[in-house]
Amino acid sequence: MSEANGGFGRRGFLKYSGALGLAGAVTGGLSACSGGPESTTSDNGGGSLDSLTAVIGYGNDQSWDPTMTASAFSMAAIQHIFEGLVDTDPVTREPYPALATALPEDTNATTWAFTLRDGATFHDGEPVTADDVVFTFERILDPEAQVLVRSFFVTWLDGVRKTGDRSVELDFRFPFPDALQRLTIAKILPRHAYSADGAWDEATAGRLVLGSGPYRLVSHQPKSNSSMEEFPEYNGPRPASFKEMNWLTVVEAAPRVAAISGDSADAQIADNIPYDNVEQLEGDGLTVEGGAGMNHMFLMFNTENPPFDDVRVRQALFYAIDTDQMIEVGLRGYGKAPTSFLNEGNEAHQEAGTVYTYDPDRARDLLAEAGVTDLRVNLMAVNVSWIVDCLPTIKESWDAIGVTTTLEPQDTSALFTKMDQDQDYQVVAAASNPNQFGLDADLILRYNYTAGGGWMAYTGWDGTPEAQDLFAMMDEATEEQDPERKLQLTHEYLDVIAEQAVLYPTVHNELLTAWDPERLSGVESLPYPGINLLKADPA
Repeated sequence: MSEANGGFGRRGFLKYSGALGLAGAVTGGLSACSGGPESTTSDNGGGSLDSLTAVIGYGNDQSWDPTMTASAFSMAAIQHIFEGLVDTDPVTREPYPALATALPEDTNATTWAFTLRDGATFHDGEPVTADDVVFTFERILDPEAQVLVRSFFVTWLDGVRKTGDRSVELDFRFPFPDALQRLTIAKILPRHAYSADGAWDEATAGRLVLGSGPYRLVSHQPKSNSSMEEFPEYNGPRPASFKEMNWLTVVEAAPRVAAISGDSADAQIADNIPYDNVEQLEGDGLTVEGGAGMNHMFLMFNTENPPFDDVRVRQALFYAIDTDQMIEVGLRGYGKAPTSFLNEGNEAHQEAGTVYTYDPDRARDLLAEAGVTDLRVNLMAVNVSWIVDCLPTIKESWDAIGVTTTLEPQDTSALFTKMDQDQDYQVVAAASNPNQFGLDADLILRYNYTAGGGWMAYTGWDGTPEAQDLFAMMDEATEEQDPERKLQLTHEYLDVIAEQAVLYPTVHNELLTAWDPERLSGVESLPYPGINLLKADPA
C-alpha cells in the first residue's frame, strides 16, 4: 500500500467536523452579530434585489478551514469567498479558470503550468502570489497536518513549484486528467494570514476567513447567521450579483420553512426543504426543485466492538432494513435503494456483487451462522431532519428480526465528541455527500475509505488484512491509465466495499431547494447540501 493513502485521525476529524466546539465571539476583522439576525432584504429603485437572505438547513458552527471542512454550510459559503486555480460549475462540474488565466492544454501531461490572474487580490488588499499557491498545496500535502482534503491529492500530486511571482507548476506522480476537477477543492489561501501562530484554530472557528472570491465574510455568529458582502476589487469570472447576503442557519424544519413561506417570509431561498412541505411551498408560488446525487444515509459499524467485527452481522443488519418502507414513509418517495456505494446516476456506477435487498429471513440466517442471539443495538445518529424521519423504520426492521434497538439521535458535534470519548459505540447513522468535493468515483470513495482517515479510524477496520487489500486495489485503479481497465478495477473494489459493509449507504435521497422566482433568476438546485448563487441574479 502506498504512502498516498495517508489520512487524518480522530482528532483531525473532530476538528474539521466542528465537534471540538467553536467560540461565539467573532474577531479579527469580522463583526459579531448582537441578538438575532435581521432580514437583509432590500430593494433598489424598481424592485431589484440588492441584498439577499438565505436559509441553510445545516449548522454554521463547524470548521471554516477550507482544507479541513466537510460542513455543508461553510463549504457552500467557501465557494463564494475563496477561489482555486481552477473552479468548476456547481452542477455540471465543467472546469473554468478562476485564479489561473487558462486551463492546461494537455491534461495527460505530468506537469501543469499556471499563471495567476493579473490584479487578483485577497479581501485584505494583498495581492495573490505564487507563494500563496505553494503555501496552500504544501498545507494540503503535509503528512503531519493530515488535512481532510489530503487524500484527494496525495495519490497523484508530487508537489508544486514557484516559477515566477505569478506562475507555478504542478508536478504529478503519473498522468491524472481528473485533477482538473480536483483543483477546485484547493482554495488558495493567503500565506501572510494563515501562516501566523494560531491561524488554523482561528480558521476552524470562522474568525479567519480570508479569500479572493467575489464575496467577503463580514459577520459570523455561530448557530445564528453568517453575512457576506460584495468584494468590489474582485476581477474574476464570477462577479457578485448581490451587494449583501445574509445566510441564516436554521436546522429545525418548521422554522426553516416559515422563513421562506407566507406573507412575512424574510428569505428568498432555502435548502434542505422537508419533503412534507413541497406542496405548501409550491402553493405559495415558490419554485421547489431537487438534485439527485451521492447524498445518502450510511450505517457505520465499530468493528472493534464485537459482534460487529463479523461481516455476517453487518450484512444481516443491512438485509433486515425495509428500505422501500423507509423511502415511502421517511422520505415521501424522494429516495432510492442503493445498488452500489455509488448512486445510479454516477457514470462509474455498476450494480455491486452484493445488493442489500430487503430479506429478513436471510438476516436471521446470517445472525444464526455468526452465533449471535439476543443482540441489543444502540443506534446513534445525527439529528438531520430527514435522517430522524428514517430511523423508526430501521428500529422496526431490526426489532422484527430479534435485534432489540434503541435510537439515539443527537447534534452532530455531540455525537462525534461522544464517539471520541467513549469508543464502545456500536452503530452510527449519519448523512454524507462527497459530491460536495466532486463526482469521480476515486474521490468519492477516498472520502470515506482512506487508511488512517477519520471515518476509517472510527470503524477500527482499516488495519485489517481486508482493508489493506482494498486500499491497494484503490491505488491500482487510481494509477491505471487505460479507461476501461480503470473502470473494471473500480467496480472490483466497489464489490469489496459492498460485501464488507463497514460503512455503507442505506438509501440515496434527493435534496430539495426552494426559492422565490419573482426575486431570483438563474438558480440551480444542487445534488449536495447547500446553495450556490454564483450564477444567480435578481429577477
